[in-house]
Amino acid sequence: MTTRHPGMFAALAAWAAAAGSVHAADGAAPAPVPYADLARHEQFREVKISPNGDYLAAAAVVDDKTVLSLIRLSDMKGVNLRPRDSRELASFWWVAPGRVMYTIGERAGALETPVPTGELYAVNADGTGDGVLFGYRAGNQGATHIAHATSRRAYATLVDPLRDDPKRALIAAYSFNSTNGVFPTVEKIDLYTGVTMPVTTSPLRDADFITDHHGIVRFAFGTDVDQARKVWYRAGDDAKWELVFDENKDHQRLRPLGFNRKEDKVYFDCAGSKGVGGVCIWDVDSRKLSTLWSGTVSGPLELVPSADDKDAIALRTMPDRTATTLIDAQAPEAKLLAGLLQQFPGEDVRITSATLDGSKIVFAVSSDRNPGQFFLYDEKARKASFLLANRPWIKPEQMGTMEPITLKARDGLELHGYLTRPPGKEQAKNLPLVVYVHGGPYGVRDQWEFDPYVQVLATRGYAVLQVNFRGSGNYGNAFLTAGYREWGGKMQDDVTDATRWAIGQGIADPKRLCIFGGSYGGYAALEGAVKEPDLYRCAIGYVGVYDLRLMYTRGDIPQSSWGENYLKLVLGEDSEQLWDRSPAAHADRIKARVMLVVGGQDWRVPPVQGEAMRSALNKANIPYEWLYQRTEGHGFYDEDHAEDLFKKLVAFLDKAIGPQAAGEAVAAE
Repeated sequence: MTTRHPGMFAALAAWAAAAGSVHAADGAAPAPVPYADLARHEQFREVKISPNGDYLAAAAVVDDKTVLSLIRLSDMKGVNLRPRDSRELASFWWVAPGRVMYTIGERAGALETPVPTGELYAVNADGTGDGVLFGYRAGNQGATHIAHATSRRAYATLVDPLRDDPKRALIAAYSFNSTNGVFPTVEKIDLYTGVTMPVTTSPLRDADFITDHHGIVRFAFGTDVDQARKVWYRAGDDAKWELVFDENKDHQRLRPLGFNRKEDKVYFDCAGSKGVGGVCIWDVDSRKLSTLWSGTVSGPLELVPSADDKDAIALRTMPDRTATTLIDAQAPEAKLLAGLLQQFPGEDVRITSATLDGSKIVFAVSSDRNPGQFFLYDEKARKASFLLANRPWIKPEQMGTMEPITLKARDGLELHGYLTRPPGKEQAKNLPLVVYVHGGPYGVRDQWEFDPYVQVLATRGYAVLQVNFRGSGNYGNAFLTAGYREWGGKMQDDVTDATRWAIGQGIADPKRLCIFGGSYGGYAALEGAVKEPDLYRCAIGYVGVYDLRLMYTRGDIPQSSWGENYLKLVLGEDSEQLWDRSPAAHADRIKARVMLVVGGQDWRVPPVQGEAMRSALNKANIPYEWLYQRTEGHGFYDEDHAEDLFKKLVAFLDKAIGPQAAGEAVAAE
């Protein structure tokens, strides 16, 4: 590999050395990065090359608004496509050599965070021919609307760009008219007129779809109203749908990922009742599953496709840091990927897009301290060129390093997570520690990646502990379901056990501990202060849940039968138990300093949750700090609001467990 592309790798090595972006040794702590730099949105979120290699498309931030940037590679000139009014780019795909399909988000009312509208738009690579293909605004005769499209109260997603048909693509359409889920239709859409033609209807509510290499829809899959994963299959365009996998009967959570090149086998993400999951191969003729790869710590993240998207060349996983396993080591893309991984040790290398012939490939390089850079590899020139960085103002050497950790919960269950010490203090002990609990909680996990919240804390002198408690995703179905109905129970105990592990390792000062999190993490922060009043000096709840009973009546989850069934499965229906496991019910037990952060436009966890906790604290005469942003949702999006949040978080921590902490220390049990 190194002899095949010596020029490319020499250039990359020189660039990496000049950037100075990896793994400085212990030393004096650098000046902390400004709060504003960590609050800023990514300058570039994603970059994709056109199928013929003539253009790049990127999600770029211009004047605090995400736009579609289209760049001609021959001279690096281009245009920024700016959606009107309060709209901005959400996602995009190349659907033809010279045409891009994209979706938008809209800042509705007072809400700062853009909400996807479900519409599909398309534009030519030179910026012409822009218009609405699908959605409620389609069919308007305004200057930017496509005349032949018709208005529909539905949202749509891309299923298949149909590489052999430059004028059409397959989409899935989901009606807005039902709260009980819909049976989506797959439709062929004209990329220039928006005219659609029905192809098939899903046998499963709210399903996703997989096609074969001829654009024929072969799989419909998803989670049914009973919360069981189901996979439907059809042998061809005229064949009937068959239920081939039912989690209730097969005791496996299976998800099709795509066909192999010969279309006689299908890759599946497979998670059984035991183990952490893996990748299986389903034989189309025999309909039998065989194991391709089994995880020992965690399951698969994603398959890496070939340039023509007709097979898998590699598998990405994250047992601790990101890892890549080659499936077809002889594929040209796999050889290139192997060489790139050697040139960027300690970094995550991800192919983001490629031309159909594989002659040009865009890849991204990132890590826990490196927010990410994009490169373009040219096979003909045998070299890679730096394109852009998504946060060029961030200096990786100023960031804290995330170290993977493993520990045992009190019942013997193995837990994994990350510890980030302040930069320059990589081996330090007896540090003030913030336990940072992820949201979700189910199916979500903390990952080895750049996280502005972690870096805000680490660069201000705080160690940050993250643990993937039971219920987190990517560790197998048994680990996931072990967290069901364990709010305030074993999930909370896992967080406590991780905190005590950090104390036992000498990492954390037992008198300077704080617990912080958003959404479910906000719940865990306040519940931790309730259950362990002598452990934590402070607790910060960020858009958190504090009265579990309200989850059945407020917010967007209970607005559908699917959501109600989900809550019944993961929370239970015993109202008394739900109240007993609510932090608002036991505010009088709290000894820690408390800070509550609430978004006034939060649809997932409405402000009534924060108000319930505030009322309980007032009733118990417990002092607290209150940060309310009227225009924010489920997490602060506006850069100024995020910067203000970061400043107030650190000021609160400094008073509670930092240099400004005063008063008698609370001893650990």
